[in-house]
Amino acid sequence: MSFQAPKGVPEYLPPRSATFLAARAAFAAAAENAGYSYIEVPVFEDTELFARGVGESTDVVSKEMYTFADRGGRSVTLRPEFTAGVMRSTLEHGLHTGQLPVKLWTTGPAFRYERPQAGRYRQLQQFDVEAIGTEDPAVDAETIAIAWAGYQALGLRQVRLLLNTLGCKQCRPAYRAALQDFLRGLDLDEATRARIEVNPLRVLDDKRPEVRAQVENAPLITDHLCASCKAHHDRVRSLLEDLGIPFEDTPRLVRGLDYYTRTTYEFDHPLLGAQSGIGGGGRYDGLSEDIGGPPLPGIGFAVGVDRIIMAVEAEGLAQQAPARVAVFGVPLGEEAARRMFTLVNGLRAAGVAADMAFDGKGLKGAMKGADRSGATYAVILGERDIAAGSAQVKDLASGDQTAVPLAEIVTTLKEKLTK
Repeated sequence: MSFQAPKGVPEYLPPRSATFLAARAAFAAAAENAGYSYIEVPVFEDTELFARGVGESTDVVSKEMYTFADRGGRSVTLRPEFTAGVMRSTLEHGLHTGQLPVKLWTTGPAFRYERPQAGRYRQLQQFDVEAIGTEDPAVDAETIAIAWAGYQALGLRQVRLLLNTLGCKQCRPAYRAALQDFLRGLDLDEATRARIEVNPLRVLDDKRPEVRAQVENAPLITDHLCASCKAHHDRVRSLLEDLGIPFEDTPRLVRGLDYYTRTTYEFDHPLLGAQSGIGGGGRYDGLSEDIGGPPLPGIGFAVGVDRIIMAVEAEGLAQQAPARVAVFGVPLGEEAARRMFTLVNGLRAAGVAADMAFDGKGLKGAMKGADRSGATYAVILGERDIAAGSAQVKDLASGDQTAVPLAEIVTTLKEKLTK
């Protein structure tokens, strides 16, 4: 076979896929527990939504988006992140006209054209939570607590929470000016110097060691906060302390998207090396207006499922693949196969996971299939059993085997499996 998966697109196969499902389920349970509802949004959107919402000065928009013209000549883009699409959907369908905040979660692939490497993919899997329509700092802390609960449910113990604030449109201009004055005096390449004039915060987000070393003494946003932003940030910090969620104040932390304001945070895992970020989020109080909507504050986070799997494996917590079925049918002969097919489907209808041997396998081959399935019981049916109106139910752990009337197989197995 000459085909391979596209470069930079991970695939999750059994048994590793069990960890993938467990990761998504852990965060879904935490979100549902806090009253968040599921939303499904398009995989592609109008390119302008991301250009205006995420920010044209970001690497995501300027370098990483999968953008193309459809057959109607419209410019569309595979979603590089979820927040802009969730906000667009909220506004389009009037969710914000009901009870606030609008609490939503979603999950699925996002797409960024990057140089593939461990933990950095062109198709990345994300879990996303958004709370739209409130400025309450308690909701900022709530989103962090949801993510924290997801990590804890997976057993992760080395996750670090990095916390900062980026101020608001009242206090950020003074900080922006001070930061630009500082950055203009550094020895930076032309592309980075151009970025100083467009969005100087992006320079603080530069991962190159030579740039990071130069910005080490850059002005801090926390020294330029207005009274309202300082009070908001202090409240978030105190609420996290009340919850016992440890955090590290990280005054130079910025996020890679332009819509962030005030609360900003990342989750970091030290065992993952250069790609140590396993999630993050923050407040985006101006996003609705940026895409043509009314003033509508919001906060949310996205976690990288791919990197969470890496963190789980790094801590030796990989999930064991669950047993595929509880019962495995072993038919011996054509008539037995016909009857077993009906029996297996009867078990499934009764809520019992069941499978059977196909292709007329003999007893030895079929029993190997039963062992590989992880089933607790095998049901063996041959010509003599049919004549007697029964089947052999075998406990695959103990080897005990008893004859059970065919009419009582489903009931008997349900009772055995619930003991």
